[in-house]
Amino acid sequence: MTIKKICYVLFITFFIFSCKNKYEKFTEKPDYIVNPSAERKAYFEAYDATLKVWDVPFKELYIPTTFGTAHVVVSGPDSGEPLVLFHGMNSSSTMWYPNIKALNADYQVFAIDFILEPGKSFKTKEIESTEQIAAWYQEVISKLELKSYHLAGASRGGWLAVNLALQNQDKIKSMILLSPAQTFIWIRPSADLLKNIIYAFSSKDKQIQKSLESMSNDVSNINKKYIEQYAIGRELDSTNKFVVDMMPFSKVDFQSLKMPVLVMIGDNDVINNTKSLKIAEKYIANNQTEEISNAGHFLSVDQAEVVNNKILEFLNNIKK
Repeated sequence: MTIKKICYVLFITFFIFSCKNKYEKFTEKPDYIVNPSAERKAYFEAYDATLKVWDVPFKELYIPTTFGTAHVVVSGPDSGEPLVLFHGMNSSSTMWYPNIKALNADYQVFAIDFILEPGKSFKTKEIESTEQIAAWYQEVISKLELKSYHLAGASRGGWLAVNLALQNQDKIKSMILLSPAQTFIWIRPSADLLKNIIYAFSSKDKQIQKSLESMSNDVSNINKKYIEQYAIGRELDSTNKFVVDMMPFSKVDFQSLKMPVLVMIGDNDVINNTKSLKIAEKYIANNQTEEISNAGHFLSVDQAEVVNNKILEFLNNIKK
């Protein structure tokens, strides 16, 4: 074998080995996971129980960042285009359980736990602004070595996705917003929101039940393991830091978005209405909007199959 062929074989071997072990350095569990407090232990066990509902192979990564450790659940083929997921408020990455099998069939999916909310990410330094939140997400994505990626955010995750895109959108190939909170319009007063305020003085079980009823068309459709995790998470931390900073973006902000953007809302959404879609259609140059029938704010659960198909159709059209 010539030296040239030997070098080629060594290069290919090194390349394959490097790709296969690309995230190996992030797989070691940190001490806060290995030796958690009693309350954290209960939450982590509930989190893991919901992860089993995913019913797909996945890896858990623990990535050191300026503000602490970022927990990322990775699934799907290594050769697939990257799809990054931002979950809704107090939901954690496990909220994607009705969607993950469809999404990771062709895409390599990276579900990131927001560091300021219940999940497996762990904060060691205070975050003082929404700009620092965007910088944190950007740091995580940089360490994942994603040269370009699709970005999907649900509810508060939708607002955070737009916030990130406005700071740095060069690598974002497309953006999917699932009932984004306070992104296009202010959250309007409604009977459901009023009920949540009234039931704030009830038992914790009733608070959770009423909260879920206001967000979903059919609470019985939500996996019980996920509800158990959600309930423990609310006990751990229900502080909604930076919610007051989540103001709707301006028309100039939307006009600056260069990537294709898919916006979906449920027809019974307490957070959005058709005005959100009209704003997206008017100011986002490359937009697609959808109102999903028989769906509340949790449209990715209420109408999982419809939402999954809409997302995949949108992404596949970008490939063409």
